[in-house]
Amino acid sequence: MAGTVTQPRRRSPAPRNLTEPLPVRVGLTLIALAFLVLFLLVPLAAVFSEALARGWQAYLDAVREPMALAALRLTLLTAGIAVPLNLVFGLAAAWCIAKFDFPGKSALTTLIDLPFAVSPVIAGMIFILLFGRNSPLGPWLAAHDLKIVFAVPGLVLATVFVTFPFVARELIPVMEAAGTEEEEAARVLGAGGWQTFFRVTLPSVKWGVLYGVILCNARAMGEFGAVSVVSGHIRGKTNTLPLHVEILYNEYQFQAAFAVASLLAFLALVTLAAKGLVEWRSSRAGAAADAAGPGEKAA
Repeated sequence: MAGTVTQPRRRSPAPRNLTEPLPVRVGLTLIALAFLVLFLLVPLAAVFSEALARGWQAYLDAVREPMALAALRLTLLTAGIAVPLNLVFGLAAAWCIAKFDFPGKSALTTLIDLPFAVSPVIAGMIFILLFGRNSPLGPWLAAHDLKIVFAVPGLVLATVFVTFPFVARELIPVMEAAGTEEEEAARVLGAGGWQTFFRVTLPSVKWGVLYGVILCNARAMGEFGAVSVVSGHIRGKTNTLPLHVEILYNEYQFQAAFAVASLLAFLALVTLAAKGLVEWRSSRAGAAADAAGPGEKAA
């Protein structure tokens, strides 16, 4: 319109610099490093220094002792059974919760967090009440010569209970963020349920699966409370590495206790390295996907 004066567009104010002052950043960094050194690095160094206090030969004798090797084998066996079971449960639970709506969905989500709220010792007591000699199932188990508590099955059950949230809790937000568009497109193109799961859903959450498995395995190998209740502390049969360390320490075999504890510390360091590798690969994969653009993603 003639005579109309166009007002100049105002520029938006420059964004404020939200970076904290240098003294605050340095102070927070020093506090974090102090806690890291005090509560992680110093205890870790103390474990290895005490384990090697009498030399390499004493260290090797302690870790090669038959009871220590039996505890190591039982720890790996328990984790080797519990982790795959939790992987299957975690995939199924996460897929149901993230991809479908059904009655009881919120209740299932709440129940997955139950091991986080219940003490592991209480979980062990529950298995004693369910499968012990004086339980309702006790006479039937004894008549069929089935041993649950104070045997390997009890250790596996207790470990599965305390570790089953880890895989599911890692996968649920990943699957929810991925949405259902790719699965719906696969269904439209004629893919079946299993094809959709293995070729579309699982590849998109593979880093979340690995991350959850690593955390689950770390907890399974280091579990003490529930396993201690159901094990019976039978040397060479139901003692895992944490229980064997406790027995050695209570018998004042300090060097041997720290030597066996160093095996757990080494397994923890391997787990941390694997966790860091998975996070690095996951971040690289995400950055590559973002750089590819929607066109290449669709291709």
